[in-house]
Amino acid sequence: MKDGFVKVAAASPRTRVADVRFNRSEIISLMEEAARGGAKLVVFPELCVTGCTCGDLFANDALLAAAASAVDAAARRSADLDMTAVIGAPVRAGCEVYDCAVVINRGRVLAAVPRAFDTGISRALSACAGGGTIEINGERVPFGNDIVFRCGEMPAFAFGVSVGEDIWSPLGPAACQAAAGAAIIVHLGGGSETVCGERMRARFAEDLSRRLHCAFVSAEPSGGESTTDEAFSGGRIIAEDGAILNSSPLFSEGLIFSEADVSSLSHERGLKWPKGTSVGTFREVGFRAEMCRTELTRKIAKNPFLPDDEGELAERCDRALEIQAAGLKKRIEHSGARSAVIGISGGLDSCLALLVSVRATELLGRPRTDVIAVTMPCFGTTQRTRSNAEIICERLGVQFRCVDITKTVLSHFEDIGHPKDSYNVTFENAQARERTQVIMDIANETGGLVVGTGDLSELALGWATFNGDHMSMYGVNAGVSKTFIREMTARIADTCGDETLAKTLRDVLATPVSPELLPADSGEIAQRTENIVGPYELHDFFLYYMVRKGFSPAKIFRLAKHVLGDSYDDATIKLWLRTFLRRFFTAQFKRSCLADGPRVGSLSLSPRGGLCMPSDACFNLWLDEAERL
Repeated sequence: MKDGFVKVAAASPRTRVADVRFNRSEIISLMEEAARGGAKLVVFPELCVTGCTCGDLFANDALLAAAASAVDAAARRSADLDMTAVIGAPVRAGCEVYDCAVVINRGRVLAAVPRAFDTGISRALSACAGGGTIEINGERVPFGNDIVFRCGEMPAFAFGVSVGEDIWSPLGPAACQAAAGAAIIVHLGGGSETVCGERMRARFAEDLSRRLHCAFVSAEPSGGESTTDEAFSGGRIIAEDGAILNSSPLFSEGLIFSEADVSSLSHERGLKWPKGTSVGTFREVGFRAEMCRTELTRKIAKNPFLPDDEGELAERCDRALEIQAAGLKKRIEHSGARSAVIGISGGLDSCLALLVSVRATELLGRPRTDVIAVTMPCFGTTQRTRSNAEIICERLGVQFRCVDITKTVLSHFEDIGHPKDSYNVTFENAQARERTQVIMDIANETGGLVVGTGDLSELALGWATFNGDHMSMYGVNAGVSKTFIREMTARIADTCGDETLAKTLRDVLATPVSPELLPADSGEIAQRTENIVGPYELHDFFLYYMVRKGFSPAKIFRLAKHVLGDSYDDATIKLWLRTFLRRFFTAQFKRSCLADGPRVGSLSLSPRGGLCMPSDACFNLWLDEAERL
């Protein structure tokens, strides 16, 4: 449970209709197996103690007595298991028999949650939407849908319970339970299989978990149920915040496992839910679970900015380009700009910004020559990048200008008394600021606006010269990570229909990332960004999980080891994590005066609608934790 991960399980035991002794044995066996697998919470199907297809037998005294005995046996067995189990059973109270989820932990029944709505599973069973208490095996326990179960050792580990078709109801208890603090919604299903059932369950699990920012654990009855009129498949599914973590094959039995990240879900709710939402009074029932390190089996995205599915990735690349172009189109229209001016270096970011600018002119119905691409060679410019810039501009049909800034920068060095062979930060930044001055002035001359090229990853690291490449009149790449820009450029290369342009874009992708501010080494790029600040693959990983998910350095390091450990050793991950933390905090002053630019994904560093952070926040808390790793 450390780092917020709770291992959960969904169980579909072998079932014999009305054979309670057999069912009890199967349930207890799966409870034991789930505990051995590390599960802190295991969910069983609706009425699994008896079978959900007993019909009028639910009114029979013998069946009800056997069910009560089975619940007692399962509760007693749980005394030695570090786990909470949620089991479906009929529970009698007076002259009513309720379709209940019985929650057991550490040897006792904690509560019973009845189905809220009568959907006709049996005329012998009653539903109850209210609350109160009920007697189970001689002990009165909380009873009702107004209950959230919360772990004493880790309060973020809290769950609510829905029984049967309550989960599908627009007035069902799940939403209120989530709003009352339940990070996990467990569902005891009793549905039969249909030709569309598997797909419907998956879509429902994705939608519910995304809408409620919760984990969803559901178990359906196995094929041992009666097939008089229906067949049952034992469908089990575990989802979290819109993603399926695990699911079972149809017509199978047993357990599936995954890990719910309850701390991440709490963070999501804090960001996205309206403040002050009231859901009325809910009762809390506590349970115990030992704190331990949870073995991770769930998929953790190696690059959280990119989907794994190639079709979805292509669609996302296309959509991002349209968002960027639409934003620039609006800015050009609103400002009455006659041109879009962009500094083109032959590097990755400026290439994408140029492609976005061309797309914006197409949306405006204007000629591509309204885009003015300016290359500004100086001390570090290589023939490779300069040639690529020229070819790309030629193939796109934009205006191309070359302004060599070498003499201007040398004159500036003389003006301020800086030695021309002192390759320090002044040497580098003077070139970046001169380039910005050139394109700003060309924009003034042509009645245009300057299109910024800096990306999300560079902004996070502060890898930009203040009032140099840091500044523009509209930053089209500000919402796109470096790793995503690579995929977008590759997508355009694959689909542009111009072999020369495609070949050149692929060479840009193969060129080391560099600002080219230091003199070239035998004609080759001498200044390689990733040798200085670290691999962007790592930094994008750190950025997403720190800013988007709110994770601590220790949790980020653990996840990075889990998915990137084959590429980087522990020392390397620690080194660049500390670098990221230090640079991220100290660079906030650059982001606080960031130029306008469109949000593309779920993470934005804009001070106006993205990251709200003081420029002088201390990094000691985060860096100290990283140093202790």
